[in-house]
Amino acid sequence: MSIALVTVLLLAVAAPAAERVEYAQVIIRERVIIRVPTARPPRPAEWRERRGPACIPADQLAGAEVTGEDSVDLRLKGGAHIRARLNGRCTVLGYYSGFYLRPGSDGQICADRDAIHARSGGRCEIDEFRLLTPKRSGKRAKP
Repeated sequence: MSIALVTVLLLAVAAPAAERVEYAQVIIRERVIIRVPTARPPRPAEWRERRGPACIPADQLAGAEVTGEDSVDLRLKGGAHIRARLNGRCTVLGYYSGFYLRPGSDGQICADRDAIHARSGGRCEIDEFRLLTPKRSGKRAKP
């Protein structure tokens, strides 16, 4: 049941029978904001950065970790790790736990288009995404 219909029904029930009932139109615009919880998942000591995608599907986000003033590591469903490089320093991300991402109408979060919104009110533009893969330790097993 839509909110507009509920509003009209409440107006009709609340008005006395002798009074004239007026109906009004309510327009609701949908806005999707995703709150990304930050966590420290177990991870390798070092990551190797490679060229990442231009966009990532918002519904694939599983978690995030603020790794510095200019980057946020995103964990995707399925285990992939992506580093969002920010356009400059973003010190406001450290004030509160978590941040918000507002995907575009295509359901994607894209570099050079979208931004990370801190819970304190700041905004940090995403400059690029980098794919993270664990660095190998360099030690080989002896035969």
